Order: sequence, then C-alpha cells, then structure tokens
Amino acid sequence: MGAQLKGAVSFHGGLSTPQPAGPGEVAAKILVCHGAVDPYVPPAEVQAFLAEMDAARVDFQFIMYAGAVHSFTQKEAGNDPSRGAAYDVAADRRSWGHLKLFLAEIFD
Repeated sequence: MGAQLKGAVSFHGGLSTPQPAGPGEVAAKILVCHGAVDPYVPPAEVQAFLAEMDAARVDFQFIMYAGAVHSFTQKEAGNDPSRGAAYDVAADRRSWGHLKLFLAEIFD
C-alpha cells in the first residue's frame, strides 16, 4: 500500500493477498502470530505467504503456536477448538510477549 510503517503485526489473521509484494516494496518489519492448527488459514496459504516474504526480502517473523486455532487471543471465542476458533491461554500469553519484544525492537 506504500505506507511508511516501522512494523506491522498480525494475530490469527488471513495471509492471502491479491497483490503480492515485490522485492524492496515492504520496508516495515513484520510479525505474524499464528495458530498452528488454524482451519481458516490453510497450509497452502501459509506457505504462499512465507514464499512471498522471502521473495520480497522482507524482515519478518512468523511464529506458530502449537494446538492454537483461530481467535486464540479472544476469550469471547470460547474454549472449544473443534469449532475452529477458540481462546488459548498459552498462545495468548506467548503472542503478547512476542508483540512486546517486536515493539521494543522497532521503536528502539
């Protein structure tokens, strides 16, 4: 989109794009916090995102939380992962810690 950002973060977000980034087009650092078994983001979408970031030479971190599904930071999602969206206390705590480290890095 061309915005001058230091960083961008995604928590249990979709990873597809209609316009993949090209080399040098993304100056911002990227942090993706992702549920390892999120049924709303298929493995092919994850692989395409990783390939896009590598091809565009983006400085990114992609962290997967074991056993976590979509909405793992939202208590309102309930506690039944079989529904595809559920709160996961460990993933929530860990992703918050990763966010704090990321923010300290980009605003240092």
